[in-house]
Amino acid sequence: MIDRATVDRILDAANIVDVVSDFVTLKRAGANLKGLCPFHDDRTPSFMVSPSKNICKCFACGEGGTPVHFIMKHEQLSYPDALRYLAKKYHIEIKEREQTDEEKAEQSERESLFVVNEWANEWFQKQMNDTVDGRAVGLAYFRQRGFRDDLIKKFQLGFCPDKYDAQWQAAKAEGFNEDYILKTGLCIRNEQGKTYDRFRNRVIFPIHTISGKVVGFGGRVLDSRTKGVSIKYQNSPESVIYSKKRELYGLFFAKKAIVKEDLCYLVEGYTDVMAMHQQGVENVVASSGTALTHEQIRLIHRFTENITVIYDGDAAGIKASQRGIDMILAEGMNVKLLLLPDGDDPDSFARKHSATEYQQYLAEHQVDFIRFKTDLLLQEAQGDPIKLSRLVNNIVESLAVIPDEITRTFYIKETSQMLNLEERIITSAVVKVRKKMRERAASERASSERPASTEGESTPQGGDTGIASAEGHKSPAQGEEERHAITPAGGVDELPDSAFLPTLPGEMPAGRSTSSEEHIIQTERLLVQMLVRHGEKVMGDAEDEQGETRPLSVIDYIYYTLQDDNLQFRHPLHQRILQEAVQHASDEDFRCTRYFENHPDETISTLAIDLAHDKETLSKVHSKGITIPPEEERLGELLPHLMIDYKLAIVDECLRHIQQELRNPEVLKNKAQLQRLLKEFQETKEAQKELGRQAGDRVLMKS
Repeated sequence: MIDRATVDRILDAANIVDVVSDFVTLKRAGANLKGLCPFHDDRTPSFMVSPSKNICKCFACGEGGTPVHFIMKHEQLSYPDALRYLAKKYHIEIKEREQTDEEKAEQSERESLFVVNEWANEWFQKQMNDTVDGRAVGLAYFRQRGFRDDLIKKFQLGFCPDKYDAQWQAAKAEGFNEDYILKTGLCIRNEQGKTYDRFRNRVIFPIHTISGKVVGFGGRVLDSRTKGVSIKYQNSPESVIYSKKRELYGLFFAKKAIVKEDLCYLVEGYTDVMAMHQQGVENVVASSGTALTHEQIRLIHRFTENITVIYDGDAAGIKASQRGIDMILAEGMNVKLLLLPDGDDPDSFARKHSATEYQQYLAEHQVDFIRFKTDLLLQEAQGDPIKLSRLVNNIVESLAVIPDEITRTFYIKETSQMLNLEERIITSAVVKVRKKMRERAASERASSERPASTEGESTPQGGDTGIASAEGHKSPAQGEEERHAITPAGGVDELPDSAFLPTLPGEMPAGRSTSSEEHIIQTERLLVQMLVRHGEKVMGDAEDEQGETRPLSVIDYIYYTLQDDNLQFRHPLHQRILQEAVQHASDEDFRCTRYFENHPDETISTLAIDLAHDKETLSKVHSKGITIPPEEERLGELLPHLMIDYKLAIVDECLRHIQQELRNPEVLKNKAQLQRLLKEFQETKEAQKELGRQAGDRVLMKS
């Protein structure tokens, strides 16, 4: 367990800009910063970060929160583990008691797999650096490839000995659950029930997440043993923590350099990344031999819009990668390509050249994708009209996926010049391809929506924001276009503070009629808002049962006033916030805003952030010579008025309920029941008048 004082130190240190910048490239947008959202397919920056509020929010998918909750969501961590992550980042020491066996058993499968992988990563390194065989075989292999020891240490390279189940036995000796060892893929159990090490007699490349956690491994057989071996590389299988299509090798080590250079080099293998690092080029990642995926491209897009794909000159490989280029273009990125000479790959090329020569070659030989592709295909066509026609269609398909119209127009102009074709011909062909793309997308949307419309189902509240409630179905893309269309001058930078987090589940949008129940919830929301903002603050003095005067906090006022009338908040989140505020009110240095904004329950923290920053009041507003004091100086006036409004809403609901019963013919026939309802109606009406009178008066508490 982490003690409260340490939690407070972590929360004090955690800066939202600092935390988010580790994963997203942010650019200044007025008082805020913005970037591509890491939680959904974001092609235009929708993710806003507010330094003054220390929170973030995506205006497209709605994700957001404090630094702790950003880490929880992004890294899929529990609340305590997110605190530990931030403590490590800010070098804050955490002293915890040892977990019991029962607590260890209760850890989630995901966390357990990360623990096993971290242990395995250290074990592989020890096997290579601290054993005779490891140094003679594994370490010697990397040194023979020309890698420096500091680079070997940086990338945490290792070695798995040539033994049947050495790692399996070591992991069991450490007390790890056998099921978790197998689920990481470190070991394999065959049909006969025997278990053996997946990576035995291989050098090891750990695969890190964007934040540095080990999710998997790549193991390569040694050069001397590759003869007759069909698979040189063995990778960790897919698991709950590892998906090869979502990871890029080297991104953890490259992200800062990518931001600094505003460029990312994309290569194929592990050693290619290491070789470029050794030559002083650190803004490089690898797809690890897999076909490039949309998820990998979006990872890069978080940090830069510019990508250079490096090829080793293999014609088949270049041709196979054409789809990857189109995918990059479709994400709105700027693509260049670079062909290494003599069939070299980045690793072999590095061994032949100095760092200066290497960097100079990269700088001078990057070619725009359209020129690269045209030159390559023209060589294949060689004057053949049919092949030339295919060439044009191939290039047109690449041009058609470019989302930005201006960029697409410039590329069309350049292509027409290179192919000596009229610009209108290429433009017409691109228009046709884009029309087919739209039709295909519309058809796919219609297919996906047909079952819902047939069954007459409606989207549940809080569901897909791409579906309109009144106008019918809309795609997420349409929703995004409309969002930007209605944005005032200045774009999302000008959105009000109240937009930083979603409204309370169940609350009706402004301007729409609400039921009495919804009106009550909206009214009590204002009381909870005051509680979250000012709960621990003293709003005046009150007399206790002994007649002694004592300070009255906002928490005390709301809690005891409701108790006096035997009331409690209708919305369960509101009631839970009040109960926890009362429970912790006597804690030393307790602050409601801080406590609830960083609450382990994301639903509460999201609501608290919304309430703390919604329609934030100005500290001083000058109008026609009148100065309005800040909200916290008017608590003795505001809270009683809000409480009266809340009670009035409840009384109004009671009156409507009684009136409905009085219209019931069965009730009119029952004289006793009728008299009871009439009396109840009269008493409730008197209460309504009294509350109305109080609401009309200026209610001030003694301060």
